[in-house]
Amino acid sequence: MSKFFLYLRTDTFRKNLIYALVGVIALFIILYIGLRVYTKHGDRQEVPVLKGLHISEAIALLDKVGLEYQVDSIYQLDARPGLVIEQDPEPASAVKGGRTIYLTIITQSAPEIAFPEVTDKTLIEAMSIIKNHSLKLGDTTYVNDIARDVVLDATFGGQPITAGRMIPKGSRINLVLGNGRGNDQVNIPELVGLPYSEAEFALRGLGLVVGSISFADGSRDTVNGTVVEQTPDISAQFIPLGAAVHLKLSNSVVPTTNE
Repeated sequence: MSKFFLYLRTDTFRKNLIYALVGVIALFIILYIGLRVYTKHGDRQEVPVLKGLHISEAIALLDKVGLEYQVDSIYQLDARPGLVIEQDPEPASAVKGGRTIYLTIITQSAPEIAFPEVTDKTLIEAMSIIKNHSLKLGDTTYVNDIARDVVLDATFGGQPITAGRMIPKGSRINLVLGNGRGNDQVNIPELVGLPYSEAEFALRGLGLVVGSISFADGSRDTVNGTVVEQTPDISAQFIPLGAAVHLKLSNSVVPTTNE
């Protein structure tokens, strides 16, 4: 034991102790500096505002301030393609240089979906289905059919479309609906201003007949007469097949159009 204490008093021990202390201090300094460099201690900057910019503008801004980026994309109706709509971290957040900023942009090409079944649905049901499938309702056309406001057909791009066909999201769908009047009714033609012969021909072509004939000037001349009034007029819109349209003719009075 005495030899150990004697060794502690020797120059060799003191030199080794000094070398060890210097080594520990040097190692601590190296580790401290290395960690500061590795973690970029004190290197802080604000994340710029990127929302609302086009992706090309956002990337140029991130490159300028030394930040990395990663881009994801989604599709939105009526949104400008390439527009940045989300960013993470949020603007004004303090981050270290080289930090990755996550961006969400609007993609240019719409994903495709299967067209839903809308035939034989009511207009209200079809509108709800179309909206829920991220589609748009276009024009509605009515045709003679006993089912009122029921979808008889659907078209896309001017062509009939059936359920299951793949179309882009946001597409405009046109619907053909029944008017509730059935196939036994036709539109009332505008006859005022036509010579009697043309008016009669028009009625026959629609499956209608000439009813009673009266004269505005007492001429009784149907051959040279012009229609100045009709009953029913076009305000009634529809009339059953085979029904009669009553005419008033004139040979001298200037025809006037029914309002």
